[in-house]
Amino acid sequence: MSELPQGWKVVSLEELFEVNYGKGLIQERRIQTGNFHVYGSAGVVGQHNEAHTTGPTIIIGRKGSAGEVSFSTNQCWVIDTAYFIDKFFQGIPAHFWAFYLKYLQLGKKDKSSAIPSLSRDDIYETEVNIPPLNEQYRIVAKLEQVLGKVADCQARLEKIPKLLARFRQSVLAAAYSGRLTADWRAKQPSELQGIDEILKSLKEKRLRRAKTVSSTEKIEEIYSTIETSDSDLLPPSWQYVSLAKLCDSFDYGTSTKSQKEGLVAVLRMGNIQDGNIEWEDLVFTSDPEEIEKYRLKPGTVLFNRTNSPELVGKTAIYRGEREAIFAGYLIRVNNFECLDSEYLNFCLNTLNAREFCSNVKTDGVSQSNINAQKLGTFEIAYCSLTEQKEIVRRVEELFKYADQLEERYRTAKANIDKLTQSILAKAFRGELVPQDPNDEPASVLLERIRAERDSQSPSPKKKRGPGAKKAKATPPAEPKRPAEQALLF
Repeated sequence: MSELPQGWKVVSLEELFEVNYGKGLIQERRIQTGNFHVYGSAGVVGQHNEAHTTGPTIIIGRKGSAGEVSFSTNQCWVIDTAYFIDKFFQGIPAHFWAFYLKYLQLGKKDKSSAIPSLSRDDIYETEVNIPPLNEQYRIVAKLEQVLGKVADCQARLEKIPKLLARFRQSVLAAAYSGRLTADWRAKQPSELQGIDEILKSLKEKRLRRAKTVSSTEKIEEIYSTIETSDSDLLPPSWQYVSLAKLCDSFDYGTSTKSQKEGLVAVLRMGNIQDGNIEWEDLVFTSDPEEIEKYRLKPGTVLFNRTNSPELVGKTAIYRGEREAIFAGYLIRVNNFECLDSEYLNFCLNTLNAREFCSNVKTDGVSQSNINAQKLGTFEIAYCSLTEQKEIVRRVEELFKYADQLEERYRTAKANIDKLTQSILAKAFRGELVPQDPNDEPASVLLERIRAERDSQSPSPKKKRGPGAKKAKATPPAEPKRPAEQALLF
């Protein structure tokens, strides 16, 4: 206490507030439009035409998002996954304590082993530094000013990931259309071998290897197919070619149940993220036959054939980071050398490919599917192998620049998040605004709060449970604020 500013006092939250349990409200009654917000543990979860709080309300997550703090400037409905405070004795500013409770990070008191939860006793036992009443109002004004600027900065920062995503897609679109390498082509000699000659050579190679009549007929059918995309929209040396003509085969992965431990990692659909393999949440196999049959070679493209409608068709490239095989919801694309695997991976991650997947997928109850035959019909914007490699080089260079910006964004976001807590810490140590020696000390305020509470019905905290009786007294009015502030909470 000797470190606190003059006039401040250390108290438990139990001395200041009545923490109430929310009231159940079934999902069907949480409408889209209504007179009052409905709050759960993590914030607004709907609207309702009735409210059961009496005015400005602090909402504290009880289950799920335990300790999360929301603030309603008006009456609202708080459901039973949250606590609420709507009585502010002696005119103490609700917004000040919303800031303070946010700063306390009460969720760290969670001791549950399953669903995160927060005990009301833990809230009541938490000690806080209470400043004089006038200083509380000065702190609120300063916090709204400073944290408003921080929130503006956060809002601008949050636009960066979307901008970078659009930038990457713009790069891929330019690459896929030939615009990215237009200057490069202008400096190159005429191609020695045209695309039609490449396809003829591939067909002859596959026919020589065919061992059955049905295989021969299948190959003839593949190369007799005429693409529907307009190659006139591409550079003169480019052409749309169906993937089946440029790939030897499309293989499904293993359907055997994997293990938590083993010799070799089994890549699943969750490991395919943004065109790359994420080596987290892995499962394994130790079966020699499985490993031999489904072993991946560096430079192999993997296509996610079964997933939710918005995620089916995710594609990534295995670069040999560690030994791995692939699971049954993935397709291994075995492309010929005339199609660069990195280029293929970029093409299958374009918006054009996403549109293709959306058009050809077969929808089930909760998942969609794209089989190998349909994948083979994807018409890729094909160019010479030399140009494919130049496209890959340029795309990787631009993506590296985007990655650097993304890393700077993450660093800035982390610093902004720390700044908010730092500002709040200064506020509740008495360092954010100057003290006024003429302010009534907090000890006097506390005496008045105790007297006011003693004059009312017994506090619900005496009977701690969902059925606790709620005091009927109306709290002192707080200065009016703009409707429903969501800026800081």
